[in-house]
Amino acid sequence: MLAALRTHGALSRGELARRVGLSRTTLSEITAQLLQRGAIIVADTDAATRAGSGRPAERLALDPGSGQFLGVDFGHRRVHVAVADASHEVVAQGVERYPDDTPWADRLAIAFALIDRISRETGVHYGALQSVGIGVPGPYTGAGAGGPAVNWKARLAPEGVDTAFTERFDAPVIVDNNTRLAALAEAINRPDAVDNLIYLRLSDGVGGGLVVSGRLVTGSRGFAGELGHVTANPSGAPCRCGKRGCLETIASVPAILRACAATGADIETLDDLAEAVAKGDPAVDAVLREIGSAVGRVLGAAAMTLNPREVVLGGEIVRIAPVLLEQAAATLRYELYSIPSDQPHIVRAAQLTDSDGALGAIAAIFHQSPLLAGYPDPAASAETAPQRRSAQ
Repeated sequence: MLAALRTHGALSRGELARRVGLSRTTLSEITAQLLQRGAIIVADTDAATRAGSGRPAERLALDPGSGQFLGVDFGHRRVHVAVADASHEVVAQGVERYPDDTPWADRLAIAFALIDRISRETGVHYGALQSVGIGVPGPYTGAGAGGPAVNWKARLAPEGVDTAFTERFDAPVIVDNNTRLAALAEAINRPDAVDNLIYLRLSDGVGGGLVVSGRLVTGSRGFAGELGHVTANPSGAPCRCGKRGCLETIASVPAILRACAATGADIETLDDLAEAVAKGDPAVDAVLREIGSAVGRVLGAAAMTLNPREVVLGGEIVRIAPVLLEQAAATLRYELYSIPSDQPHIVRAAQLTDSDGALGAIAAIFHQSPLLAGYPDPAASAETAPQRRSAQ
């Protein structure tokens, strides 16, 4: 019924019954429940178009204030929530921060509190919520799935994330890596979808996503695109994954701030970094260029393998410190110099902001892009990832 109203607009109960194939009695019971939940409203009557005498029939429509789709992006240090209506327009969003070591039970509580606050402040409610898309750091393997090192696995989202949202909203839930979902948003947030794209987000952590031959790639165990854990300096700092010198230890926001502060500059926050960049601090500029070179080398290895049409860098740091993007692009061009091409690889900053993971989660549950053909495959999901649910 909700799908019919979303597709055709306001309909009378009789028209609804014919479109969905329900008896008048059954339809009446369902519409009463949806009206009580606030999912639908009485928009008007058919008095203007009604032929003959008799009482005008009420026409029902989706409540414009009802959030139809919910996207949630859990970062290492913040959760971002976006709500889209029946027309797929984002009608509300918000963000809440937390420490990196916050337990997942508390992260869920913070997310639910944020969702409730958004509803109070904007008037958007969730009476007609049809699907929830959730992005989490790292691959969503679930309890007992194995794969990552123990000290990394402890930081991954537990199996209960989807269950908690399902129980809260009684709606289908899909869970995936938040940066992969951001890559999806970047690929389809344009007039023509990009068939081959590498996405790298520099944030509290560093993650990536791959679109290959028109498909969003997950890999055999969900690790495809984990460019943040490619070794950039074998003798570098310890990484949360258990290795040393991963790109994340060099190009994550905390690592960048530490490296810039080590020059003697008074830098503790991104605002401080923005001020130093605006002043043209040469030491900070040199650090950012060195980091950009490391990013470019990792992207070069990935691009040499995948031959993408575009390489996209995301994260607030890219807008604050454009020299990092410039150096990464220059290094990437050098790394790919041997590949004959009549068109240079396009390296660009992400079009979206820190909301990209939440918007990508919403895009995933829309299932309107060819990028999502068979993603995730319901049969495979049932066998290998029971915690992941289709948002059909």
